[in-house]
Formats: sequence, structure tokens, C-alpha cells
Amino acid sequence: MAADPNLIVFYGTECKHCHELEPLFDRLKEEAGIELTHLEVWHNAENAAMWQELDGGKCGGVPFLFNKKTGKWICGTTTYEKLKAWATGK
Repeated sequence: MAADPNLIVFYGTECKHCHELEPLFDRLKEEAGIELTHLEVWHNAENAAMWQELDGGKCGGVPFLFNKKTGKWICGTTTYEKLKAWATGK
């Protein structure tokens, strides 16, 4: 299964809050068959530029999750229910 290019997780390698979301991402993949695209921004200038463009001052940090289909985003950590609703466009 390939990651959905419309569902993007912008993260930093050393970001503890980003790592806290990993079990939720695994659960989303297991239960709903949805795999997210992960882009590291602290050590990758191209990813950082995309993150800043899509963030547009909404969050200003990571984790930042962006759904290209709906234009909806999540700033920081979240619950599984909110993550699934975001990923499914609900």
C-alpha cells in the first residue's frame, strides 16, 4: 500500500510530539487502510519550504498535518478520532 500523497505529516526528526503520534498513524493504517505521507522539515529544505507554504502561519511548528483534498489541517498532537476524521475528510 502506497502512502496517500494528499495526506501529509510534516515532522521533525527530533520532535517528541511528532513521535507521540506514531501509534495513531499505525492504528490508522491497520484499521482504516490509510497510510500518510511523512515529510521531515528540520533537515530537508525542500520539505520545509512546502510546509511553510501550506502552514501559512496556522501552526508555526510540527507536527503539522495537512489534507490537500480538503484543505484541513491539524496542529500538534491529536486524538485518533480527530486524526481519522481529518484523513477521511469528515
